[in-house]
Amino acid sequence: MKRELSEVTTMNKPLSTFERKMKNPKFKKEFELGYKELLFSELMISLMDDDDVSIRNLAKEAKIAKSVIQNLRSGKQPDIKVSNLIKIAHAFGFEVILQKGEKRLMLQEKKTKDSKKNLSVVAAA
Repeated sequence: MKRELSEVTTMNKPLSTFERKMKNPKFKKEFELGYKELLFSELMISLMDDDDVSIRNLAKEAKIAKSVIQNLRSGKQPDIKVSNLIKIAHAFGFEVILQKGEKRLMLQEKKTKDSKKNLSVVAAA
């Protein structure tokens, strides 16, 4: 009993259930992955709430299927295509910028002469 108690205490303060679970590498990895996914879905919810935009209206504005917006918003879709990220960012008035030190590059989706869409990179100020 004494050994078990020492495993769940730190500096005479008992560890919380969460702290004990975080010592399990599998649980910690799954938690951190879920937390990263939650952050993007929370960002979507916050932006949509701030601008009072519905799933239907955002899908129409960004030219993305409603199901994609719903899955991103709910966290069911763990990854996002760069083209969809750009469309969603533009729908909210944002640009997608890559930055390394002082160098800044803006990602854009451009239509070619034959109406295909390509990802382009433009030097940003």
